[in-house]
Amino acid sequence: MGALNNNPNNFWPVVLFFLAIFALAFFYHWLTRKKISAPVILLRLPENPILSPVKEHWWESEAVFNPAAFVDDGKVHLFYRALGRDGISRIGYAWSTDGLHFERLSYPVFSAENVQEVKSHFPYTSPVRLSYDTVNNPSGGGWGGLEDPRAIKIDGRIYLTFNAFNGWESMRVGLTSISEEDFKNKNWNWRKFVYLTDERNKNWMFFPDKINDKFALLHSIYSENGERVQIKYLDSLHIHGPLQNLKSADPHRLKDQKIAWHYRIRSAGTPPLRTKYGWLVLYHAMDPNEPSRYKVGALLLDLASPTKVIARSDHPILEPDMWYENDWKPGIVYASGAVVLGEDLMVYYGGGDKYVAGAKVNLELLIKSLMRQ
Repeated sequence: MGALNNNPNNFWPVVLFFLAIFALAFFYHWLTRKKISAPVILLRLPENPILSPVKEHWWESEAVFNPAAFVDDGKVHLFYRALGRDGISRIGYAWSTDGLHFERLSYPVFSAENVQEVKSHFPYTSPVRLSYDTVNNPSGGGWGGLEDPRAIKIDGRIYLTFNAFNGWESMRVGLTSISEEDFKNKNWNWRKFVYLTDERNKNWMFFPDKINDKFALLHSIYSENGERVQIKYLDSLHIHGPLQNLKSADPHRLKDQKIAWHYRIRSAGTPPLRTKYGWLVLYHAMDPNEPSRYKVGALLLDLASPTKVIARSDHPILEPDMWYENDWKPGIVYASGAVVLGEDLMVYYGGGDKYVAGAKVNLELLIKSLMRQ
């Protein structure tokens, strides 16, 4: 027996066996830590599309899309962009007790046709031109009105930023608000809206919490190296006119740059959501391999200094692959609203500039995947 134990031929098999066990354990730990088996992405709701055009409603008969989202009294509330045959974008309202199944009002809750301003771009000489036209009006088929709202609830009011569109050279960011009491009673007493910019801009949004006792406006996620976003700090949201000294952030005129998986940033999509790891922002960008398709990415901003990007997804978390994301305007997923329900991040987005759809992901899983990349 002693001779067997001293046999050098028995030594190396034992060593190799334990080395193999160690290697397997290390690989399993690495695989689990990195979670490379599958990228973390948004999973579409089986109920999609959750809102569709209603032919019987004149103001939303052609398209409903690009919703703002927030939670109040345990319900998910959506303010969404709607288009009727007249080609004017208005804001509709829908709500849900579970974040999946939505009811909605049969009338718009906020509109501003801006007729005098629009006249300078589209004189009333051709009734055909002043109508819903998906060929000549690529902005969702509309020629004017209020587009792509974003919503936050802060200090007893609900604030809505939106894109005021009156032709491609008259595209500015607007702001309005309503008290929580009026909102809950469906008294649509919106404060008269103001323009936040007198230059061509779009897709600005507020943080839902104060930062260092200031209101924070995210007006661009573009920077030369992708490591910063641009924020304007304000003492009050009772704003009377365009904000000054803001660098232009027109997404249609930004330079191309290779960052993460994309080469062209379009804009921030959802207002920042506070997590214990940082501010989570979803945004829209384009992959160089598919330059005609909007895709959704995610980034994380530092809690104390939110101009600093501390993490970013290295792959799209939502791509336009379903029929309702390609119905009349192919290749569009436009994530403009997000809320947290339980452990899940619920994202509400426009599909194909025609439908409202939803997707979700475990919030902790998504953020940890960003921080490991």
